[in-house]
Amino acid sequence: MREIDVSLITEAVSRACISANKVLPDDLAELIKKSADAETDDVPKDIMCRLCDNLCAAKELDIPICQDTGMAVIFAKIGQDVHFIGGNFKDAVNAGVAKGYTEGYLRKSVVADPLRRVNTGDNTPAAITVHLVDGEGCRITVAPKGFGSENMSQIKMLKPADGVEGFKKFVLDTVKLAGSNPCPPIVLGIGVGGSFDKVAYLAKKALLRPLDVPNPDPYYAQLEQELLAAINELGIGPQGFGGRTTCLGLAIEQMPTHVAGLPAAVNVSCHVTRRASAEL
Repeated sequence: MREIDVSLITEAVSRACISANKVLPDDLAELIKKSADAETDDVPKDIMCRLCDNLCAAKELDIPICQDTGMAVIFAKIGQDVHFIGGNFKDAVNAGVAKGYTEGYLRKSVVADPLRRVNTGDNTPAAITVHLVDGEGCRITVAPKGFGSENMSQIKMLKPADGVEGFKKFVLDTVKLAGSNPCPPIVLGIGVGGSFDKVAYLAKKALLRPLDVPNPDPYYAQLEQELLAAINELGIGPQGFGGRTTCLGLAIEQMPTHVAGLPAAVNVSCHVTRRASAEL
């Protein structure tokens, strides 16, 4: 049994909130640079170059990449042999979010109630998902999620008869409907299988996978490539002005489902798809 003081959780989450909002993961930053080089028309190329400049400016000036510093989405993998001391894990995570968003001067966007709309003032509570795993480790990933793109996400309970073609059509229709709203070029997390609640979780989880890492199942890896090509052929392009780069990358996560169902979900994210992890 390993003991971890929850004060370490608070500090780790605080640092991750700040770093995730100021520096993009290397895989995504590299794709943005490559896409800028790949554009041939003046307007989309200029937009992609400006996105590159923005990333550099955020890093050099130590400021957020985007003004929407998002809702704090937290994924935690906790070893079953870990025992937390000094307080409650959930409270420690939320304390870390409050500390990070306050000390990092990050925009606080969370309201305490969805209908009464009163801001909590510190960007808490976070959306926390916990997984128990073997061992004594603790890995926390902070993935701030802006809602310009989140609002374009879709979930659909497809029928088994819709098959893979119906699944692909749903993904493409979601991107078409989103258009320029999610500040393309976009990143997509796609879930398939499970149940109504689990498929949305799969789509969110998919956004955590580095874009240079394909699905381990060759069938789904090929499907990822096919969908990415089809989406970029839509010609929506950077910020909706046309061009070759509508989607920087996508990831599919799948799980078993009921014989009568084919749940599917698309979590739309913008080019500022942020994540930062801490190991304790």
